[in-house]
Amino acid sequence: MKRLGTGIGWRPEIAEDIARLPDIDWVEVVAENICPGHVPDALTALRERGTTVVPHGVSLGLGGAARPDPGRLAALAERAEILAAPLVTEHIAFVRGGGPLTASPEIEAGHLLPVPRTREALAVLCENVRIAQDALPVPLALENIAALISWPGEELSEGQFLTELVERTGVRLLIDVANLHTNHVNRGEDPARTLDALPTWAIAYVHVAGGVERDGVWHDSHAHPVTQPVLDVLAELCSRATPPGVLLERDEAFPPTAELAAELDAIRAVVATTPSAPTPDRTAPSARRAVTPARALPHLTAVPAPRSPALTPRVAREPVAAAHGARPAVRPAAPRPASGADTARATPTATASTAAVPTARPAGHRAAPGAAPAVGPVAAPSAPDAATVGGAAPDAGDAERQRLALAQTALLSALVAGTPAPEGFDRGRLRVQSRALIAKRADVVARIAPELPEILGTAYRPVFVAYARHRPLRGGYRRDALAFVERLLATEEFTDPVVHRRLAAWWQERSGPAPLSAHPAARLLRAARLAWGRK
Repeated sequence: MKRLGTGIGWRPEIAEDIARLPDIDWVEVVAENICPGHVPDALTALRERGTTVVPHGVSLGLGGAARPDPGRLAALAERAEILAAPLVTEHIAFVRGGGPLTASPEIEAGHLLPVPRTREALAVLCENVRIAQDALPVPLALENIAALISWPGEELSEGQFLTELVERTGVRLLIDVANLHTNHVNRGEDPARTLDALPTWAIAYVHVAGGVERDGVWHDSHAHPVTQPVLDVLAELCSRATPPGVLLERDEAFPPTAELAAELDAIRAVVATTPSAPTPDRTAPSARRAVTPARALPHLTAVPAPRSPALTPRVAREPVAAAHGARPAVRPAAPRPASGADTARATPTATASTAAVPTARPAGHRAAPGAAPAVGPVAAPSAPDAATVGGAAPDAGDAERQRLALAQTALLSALVAGTPAPEGFDRGRLRVQSRALIAKRADVVARIAPELPEILGTAYRPVFVAYARHRPLRGGYRRDALAFVERLLATEEFTDPVVHRRLAAWWQERSGPAPLSAHPAARLLRAARLAWGRK
């Protein structure tokens, strides 16, 4: 794997600071924020200086039930080629729900949500990863995410889940030590136990970021300084293997250049001064070092590892995956069922653990606009498929994908559309996560449409929260901003005619190249104008 060194997340707001920082070996850029034909001059200048640039995707949703979108994959591949990147990275997460698998409108989370650590969800993830690997021109690495919530009935620990993923696909790992700390505080998961279980040879690089604890919940904010507990987790990782690269992430509340430099120096010091265990042989399945009892970190209370079923026999790592960072040969995906009868045969017989699986809507059913999908309780995990015994787990079929889609959509609907919490989830944590998602939507819309907080003043946030509480994100944040203003115009939320006229003008300027009369919201806007004209 290419040695990257010490890097920082590239953001336009700190582009000049990054150019002045000493000893920056590489930068990571959010892939969706880069337009291939218009790479920012500051980023181009860094590349010309020899600085490596790695695109970091956030929208693929490889942990989701649907197969990866070919357009999103093509866009990520294009950015990797434009930036001459040695690899690309994404997340082990799902980011949307609904769609054809649930016969309901697609909804977006606007955030990275955790995948259930079950064998069925792992099979779907592995197939999605192999599809992505086939479409990308460079190796892929996947990041563990931070989470406020846990899925009920999980079968694998995080370390086991990540190890199985690597061994089945040859994918690399991007280990975020701040996320490991977040999951310790929020979900009681011991970072040392997770690190003990990982195949250290597969680590491509490491993320370090700041956060803050409020009311017993750790928020992975990327807007606060890196704390000592996060640096302690980094030291734990470095004691097992020296990572090829370490990167500081900062997304908001950017500090002065000197503070960024100090944080980078603290990260370098941890990497340089932590004695590292020998790197395991990366070509043999038995190369991963034996799991030892977790060493308690100074600030952590030891948390017992969750009881999990024994792992199924593992697949040998392909030697190609270990050499020179190359992608492994991808196994052909299992053929999808050709008929409804085949799909039915692929579904395990219902047992006490699977009887609660929600049922999809009947074929041809059309949900009302904005309605949450009709789903029942989240299914308890099923036992390992007999086909996995003595060999590799099979690829996921449509039946498995549909079950996962229904479960993920039920969770996402509870978070963003106000539907009842699925069975087995902590309702208090769901409320915290729901508020966080709405707050993030409000912040992002304010950044991409700064005129709206300026027009609405202090009323912007409470009015947006009221709008978003039962209206899921659909079509991205720019569409969300337009829909928000359409709602305000249609409901005559503001009686001030100046505010109303400014909102109407803002909407009209940004509603697209089509004539205003052709837009679905035109009737509402005309009616609002007529009403205001009579006042």
